[in-house]
Order: sequence, then C-alpha cells, then structure tokens
Amino acid sequence: MTELADNHDCIRVRGARENNLKDVSVDIPKRRLTVFTGVSGSGKSSLVFGTVAAESRRLIDETYSTFIQGFMPNLPRPEVDVLEGLTTAILVDQERIGANPRSTLGTVTDANAMLRSLFSRLGQPYIGGPTAFSFNIPTTKVGGVSVTEAGKKNVVRNQVYLGGMCPECEGRGSVSTLDLTAIIDDSKSLDEGAILVPGYTADGWMVAAFKDVVPPDVPISQLTDEQRQDLLYAEPHKRKVNNINLTVEGLIPKIRKSMFSKDPESLQPHIKAFVERAAAFGECTRCHGTRLNESARTPKVMGKDIGEVCQMQVTDLADWVRTIDDPGVAPLVATLLHLLDALTEIGLGYLSLDRPSGTLSGGEAQRTKMVRHLGSALTDVTYVFDEPTIGLHPHDIERMNKLLLELRDKGNTVLVVEHKPETIAIADHVVDMGPGAGSAGGEVVFEGTYDALRSADTQTGRHLAYRATLRESTRTPAGQIEIRGATSHNLKNVDVDLPTGVLTVVTGVAGSGKSSLIHGALAGRDGVVTVDQTPIKGSRRSNPATYTGLLEPIRKTFAKACGVKPALFSANSEGACPTCNGAGVIITELGFMDTVSTPCEDCGGKRFQASVLEYRVGGLNIADVLDLPVAEAHAFFASGEAKTPAAASILGRLEDVGLGYLRLGQPLNTLSGGERQRVKLAMSMAVSDAQVIVLDEPTTGLHLADVANLLRLLDRLVDAGRTVIVIEHHQAVMAHADWIVDLGPGAGHDGGRVVYEGPPAELVQTKSTITGEHLAAYVGM
Repeated sequence: MTELADNHDCIRVRGARENNLKDVSVDIPKRRLTVFTGVSGSGKSSLVFGTVAAESRRLIDETYSTFIQGFMPNLPRPEVDVLEGLTTAILVDQERIGANPRSTLGTVTDANAMLRSLFSRLGQPYIGGPTAFSFNIPTTKVGGVSVTEAGKKNVVRNQVYLGGMCPECEGRGSVSTLDLTAIIDDSKSLDEGAILVPGYTADGWMVAAFKDVVPPDVPISQLTDEQRQDLLYAEPHKRKVNNINLTVEGLIPKIRKSMFSKDPESLQPHIKAFVERAAAFGECTRCHGTRLNESARTPKVMGKDIGEVCQMQVTDLADWVRTIDDPGVAPLVATLLHLLDALTEIGLGYLSLDRPSGTLSGGEAQRTKMVRHLGSALTDVTYVFDEPTIGLHPHDIERMNKLLLELRDKGNTVLVVEHKPETIAIADHVVDMGPGAGSAGGEVVFEGTYDALRSADTQTGRHLAYRATLRESTRTPAGQIEIRGATSHNLKNVDVDLPTGVLTVVTGVAGSGKSSLIHGALAGRDGVVTVDQTPIKGSRRSNPATYTGLLEPIRKTFAKACGVKPALFSANSEGACPTCNGAGVIITELGFMDTVSTPCEDCGGKRFQASVLEYRVGGLNIADVLDLPVAEAHAFFASGEAKTPAAASILGRLEDVGLGYLRLGQPLNTLSGGERQRVKLAMSMAVSDAQVIVLDEPTTGLHLADVANLLRLLDRLVDAGRTVIVIEHHQAVMAHADWIVDLGPGAGHDGGRVVYEGPPAELVQTKSTITGEHLAAYVGM
C-alpha cells in the first residue's frame, strides 16, 4: 500500500489544448522546481496557468457545499484529456496590488497591524487599543440610547471612540489644493459652459442643479459673493430641481469626493488628466504625511512614534525592532521581525511601510505577495510564479533563486514561467515550449535538465549561450539633457548630464534610485515620452485593437465592403451579443472570492451577434479578424481584398516591437507588464514630436531570442534622430548602450548616488561597481 502511495510523484498532463496548445502531454515532477520557458506566446502560460492552475482551482471549488456552489461561478474545465496528481495551486503573479489610496506596504503585509498592537501595549502615554493607531479609523464621538434584547436601555452621552485618522487628509497623507481657473471659466455663464470639469456639459444633468442655484445666463465673474459661494462651496442641502427632490452641494466639495479623493491611477485617462491639471497634491501639513492624527503620534516606543516608524526603511525598522526587549510582547516582536527579515531577504528592504501599494512595480508587488508564503506551515502545495525575477538586478536574482529553492525544499512543487538563464539554471526540470509563437507554437520542444537544454536544438537552447558584445564604437552625442539637484525619494542631490541622440542605459540594484531619477526629474519635460509598464486604463472590453485605434479602419473596411454601418462591427455598439453585451464573458463578482469570468454560452465568446458574423471580407468575419495574431493580421490587411493601409501601418509597428504573436482581440488586462509596455511603445513611435523616449525595463517578458530584436528596434529609434533612455537590468542592453549611468552603491538610503557614468567598455574594464562586475562576467572579461 505504501508503495502505491509513493507512485504519485508527478502531475500528469495529457492532451492539453487550451488556447494555442496542440495536444500537449507532459509529466511535471512533484516536490521539484520546474521552469517553463520558450518564446513569448509559445503557450507557457496556457499550460501552467490556463491548464494546471485553473483545474486545481476548479476542483477545489467543487469541494464547497451545494448551497455555496449555487452562488459561485460554474468554472469551465480546461481543454485537456487527462490531468492527474494535482495539488492545491497557489498563484503568485505580477498583478498589481489594488490602487486604493489607503493601501500601503504595511497594510498589505499586516506589518501595520502588528505595529498598532505593539504601540497599544508599550506606547507611553497610553491612549487606547490598536484602533487608536489606525489611519483608516476616524475618532468619533457618540451619543444616544442602545436597547439590549432583554429591553434594558443604556444611555450613552458623548462617548469618544479613538481612531488614528488625520482629520485634515482623512488618512491619505496628502491633500490637494485646487486651481479654480482649471475648473471654472469666469468669463462664461453656466449656459455657455463655464464649468470645465469632464462630464459637466452646459446642457447636461450634472449642471442642471447649479442652474437652480445661480442665474444660468450671467457670467461667473458677475455673480455676487454670496452666489459664488453657493455655487462653489455650499453645504449639502435638499432642493427641488425640475420637480425632483435632490441633495445639492457646491461644485468644489462635489468633485473633491468624486474625483480628487481617489487615487489618480484608478481614474479614466481624461479624468486623470483633468485632476492632474487642476490639483496640486502635496504633503498634509497637519500630519506631515504620516496619515495619523496628533493623538496617535503622541505615544512613543524607544523614542519613536508609530508615524516615524512606518516611514523608516524596512532594514532600519528591523534593527529598531531588535532593540525592543519586553517579555510581554516577545511573540509579537518575533513575528514582526520574521516578516521584516523576509522583506529584506526578498530584495524589498529599501521600501518603507508607508509606501502606497499602488506605486509598487509589478515585480515588487509579486515579491510582496511571495513574503506571505515564505513562513507558511503549508507543505506539498503547488506554487506557480510568473517571471519572479522581473525588475531585479543580476545581483538580486541570486537571492530570489535561493527563496525559490527554499520553497521547494519544504516539500512543495514550484512551477516558474521564466526567461532569465540564471533562474533556468537552478531548475530540477525544464519544459521548453515552442517552436514559435501563437499558432506556430503550442508544443513541448524539450523536456529535461538544464545541461541537456544547453545542447538542444531549440530557440532557448541556442540562445542560452547568447552574449551581446560591447559596441566597437559608440555614437557621438548631439547634446545633453541636464538634471540638477535631484532629491526625489532617496536621491542625494544628484547632478547628471544625459547625452542626446544616443542610447543611454540607467541601471543599478533594485531601489537604488533609477526610476526616481528618470521619472522624477526627466518625465514631463517637453518632447519627452515615457513608456512604462503601468496597467493600461480601460474596461474588460479593451483590447489591442481598440486601444491602438486599429479597430476604426478595420470597421470601415468591413462596412464599405458589406454596405452596412460601421457600428455593426463594434462589440460595444450595435453588433454586440445581447446576452453578454459584447463582453464575450459573463462576469461573476463575489465579495468573499476573486471575480471570475465564464465564456458567454450564446456567442461562444465571440462577442458579436450571429447576423454580424455572416458579413465577411477576404473570407473572414470580424470575430475571425480579432482572433488573428498581429503578424497574420498585418499580412491580411497589407494586400488583397482586405487591403487597409491605415490598419497595416499600426500592425507593422506592433510587429516591430515583438508583438507579432499577440491576438487583436485579447483583453488588455491579460497582458503582462512587458507586453503592455511594448503596446505603448508601438503607439509612441507614431508620435512625431517625441524627441526623447524613456523605456522602463523593456526586456520584461522577452525571451532570449527576442532581446536581439529589441536591440535592433532601439537602434532604429536612435538612428531616426531620437534620444532613447532605458531603465534596465539586462546585461545585453547595457552592453549595447552608448552611455551608462549606474546608480548605487546600494538600495534605499544606501543608494541615491551616481557611482558611474560613461561608456560601457570603461565600466567593464574597471569593474568599479556591482553592475560593472556582473557586466564584465557577462561579456566574458
């Protein structure tokens, strides 16, 4: 019997056909580290996330009672013949942590909860329990009568419940001062469109209530002081507007609640642009950015209040916690220290607990989630990682590899989708997908050890030994961009000159100040276009075709060829499937679980009405076109019956940035950080006044074979007369650069200085920095 139990030592996949997988069969060893690699779009995620992890989740959902399942979505079974040996799958992906303005690194990791308990026990003077130190809970004064079940009345008079929220900024740490000239045009009346806020049109419902408050035909500048006060700052009050009872308040408090109190990153692009134009966000002068009221900042532990502690760098905070020697809180201190040491070990020691979680990069967010699992008592589970080395300097990749092996050694199965050779090298088992991307991929082209892969005749095998060489001669700068006295975040009064007309790489260990320097001191200048990896704003309906403007010429081509309206070929307009309203999926949102989408049964996920799919151009209907990869769509619209030059031009740029495998109708929220950035890069290439292009880690998500294509693209941009500045850790891009700016020497307050600026060859020769040592080893010097 024991021998039978020991036979279940692998996850058996037979006949997987999810997305582009072609009847894939593979055995994944349990309690081992398996790396899945292959060119972008070859089917790695379809196999790992779409098949193995998806079926594990579906089977776990089926263990709930029938009553609970009635409220849950009916997840479809992945397209696979046999899946055996599955264990509970825990996904640690690159999805950004929600952009709630109250969410910080401390709240996400529960470090804040532990610190609140610590200060409520040891803080002097004593003010109350943990809630008294929470910036999400306001101090409230209560009065009234409560009645128990037995009918006994309790009279409460002016009972104070302490919270830690700063009343000025409401626990956000920052306040906004509004520029009235960007909100109101004094020279116009309400009828003429005096209100400049998006959505507040002169004849719209949002402005109708204000027309009842002040004369609509009088210019704002001619209103009395009282009328102006009522229009802009009136307290909420009941009023009858067009025979409807409404609660009316002034314009300023109204838009503060609906727009300015939200995280700008969570707003739609046009509203975000208005908010940034009309508001100047600054540190709250009352709480000095701590988010806490004066009461919460009064108690001290070891000479520091909780606000000061949360502003400390994690490494410094760990040292401070070690000085606490009180038997009454020993278990709490031990747990907090374990968390802080795990953050340091995982490469996030340069962050502070008050760092807003919405500002964490995709790699930082993934490593933050990883911290939760390092001390977990669970064993024999399957951990699934999506490129965990994203955003890591070669120096930091070694530590990440150690953590992956640590999870494996605890008896877990670790599945990693990865392109970096340093991580592929530590795998017990490697599965290489290919041979190409999209319809040219979907097969297992290699299975075995890393050493065997190095000699295998696959894209990955051939490129494992690939090394970009240093430039024989660097380009001559046309000029320079001056940055003087940069002090954003951890920068220490940095002065640096960035050459123009060449390829410049800004590098350094994670947290050394690269993004602070470039995004803080360069982005926003005239002629500078920043292409980063932040999520592209848009609904679940957005896809590469809608975002790039590609769908417009395609719809016109179909309408002209078929003699009907273009609106029929939009899933957001007349052609939409009535059941799913053109979404292609039915969305189920449950408070206690993640949101889940299931394909629409009526349209089969095609998003369009059946009658619309009868119209064809070049033998394809609109759903077929949206299912084409970029490369095939480019050939389709470049010639023949479907020839559409406007569409071919956009598709050509998408192909140039290495997205030839991407399907036109793929939802934007399923794109990786690197793919999002390359979509934005394709669009910025069409911007004529973009003289300086800033790229933030463009190699993210790129296979070794695609890096060479990216380098050729960067050269084309420079040769066209543009200045290209790249924030990057990949040694191939560093070696290819004309100029390198290296920040360091460490992370957080140990960094923030320029430790080298000059050509790559000199850095390799001197090996004067950590980057220099790794780059020299990479190019074989």
